[in-house]
Amino acid sequence: MNQSTAMEPPAHARDDIVVANGTGMVFPGPVVALEDASFHVKRGEFVSLIGPSGCGKSTLLRLVSGLIKTTAGQLNIFGTPVDGPRAEIGMMFQKPTLLDWKSVFDNVLLPITLAGTVTKADQTRAIDLIHLVGLKGFEFSYPRQLSGGMQQRVALARLLTSGAELLLLDEPFGALDEFTRERLNLELMRIQSDLDATILFVTHNIQEAVFLADRVFVMTPRPGRLAATIDVPLPRPRTIEMTKSSEYNDLVFNIRDTLGGFI
Repeated sequence: MNQSTAMEPPAHARDDIVVANGTGMVFPGPVVALEDASFHVKRGEFVSLIGPSGCGKSTLLRLVSGLIKTTAGQLNIFGTPVDGPRAEIGMMFQKPTLLDWKSVFDNVLLPITLAGTVTKADQTRAIDLIHLVGLKGFEFSYPRQLSGGMQQRVALARLLTSGAELLLLDEPFGALDEFTRERLNLELMRIQSDLDATILFVTHNIQEAVFLADRVFVMTPRPGRLAATIDVPLPRPRTIEMTKSSEYNDLVFNIRDTLGGFI
């Protein structure tokens, strides 16, 4: 297990997708939401962000997505500075935000529909993604006919429709019950493995952060700083039984102790 401070920029490898150097965000007020964040995310890596409420986790995701612009430091995605939303980046929020009057199939196709003409290949891929997230047989159901967990699966399939290489997930399972959340965690890891996706995942749940990630970024209370990076050397594929291991629980308690030092 390796824990290192994130005060200094790490040595960047050629396959880094996200590289931040002293990145900061100050909102009018002024409110310092994020300060001096330096980190990198490699291609195919799963990184969890965890910290107390208001520490800048969601702000960091929005900066990476290009929805807002940094006020300090540098932030490069795929080797170029972030200057707005990009097709290679997809984002999923805590609520599924589905259109009630459209079927699962049409909701999943929505990003392509808004962008232009939907091809037969697009339709085939949408069906494939619906099956990939475990909703075979519900292609033409409506959101009101689905459970909360199933709606989140639709939102995940919609995110994947764009073919984005970098997926940003902002507490997507936070409102779900524990058992549904557990199933979707397993589903998300399977999808990441199948697609070789790169994922930045915001959560308040330490157990979830460790279970999913290759590395966990620990953030301080506002002004948010990336205070520690903790490697998660647990083997993949991961199983629920793994959460009983001493290795897993040591990582969970290490992160809890790190967070406790800031609160």
